[in-house]
Amino acid sequence: MLETYLPMFLMFAVAMLLCCVFFFGGALLGEKKPSPGKLQPFECGNDSDGAKHMKMSVKFYLTAILFVVFDIEVVFMYPWATLFKGLGWVGFATMLTFIGALLVALVYVWKKGALEWEN
Repeated sequence: MLETYLPMFLMFAVAMLLCCVFFFGGALLGEKKPSPGKLQPFECGNDSDGAKHMKMSVKFYLTAILFVVFDIEVVFMYPWATLFKGLGWVGFATMLTFIGALLVALVYVWKKGALEWEN
């Protein structure tokens, strides 16, 4: 039974060892010259002066949610594509129904204007 888990344990041990080597190696070998610029938090290139919380457009969140919803279809289509020959017409009809539902959802989102960035 131990032989079954030995490769996983070795992989975990190597990963932990590499993490420790990189962490402590960077701490020991890295430069230690603090400056005012290095001590300030990095805000993706923006100056960190002013308000800390900026309002973001809802379009970013809507786009992310739509991406996740329509990207999950690939997760379901991949196993279907690999098992296509064994599923027969029932599997084909099921996938056509699934793709049809996704197309209806895409048309609905399009008609509602969720894909329009300017509005």
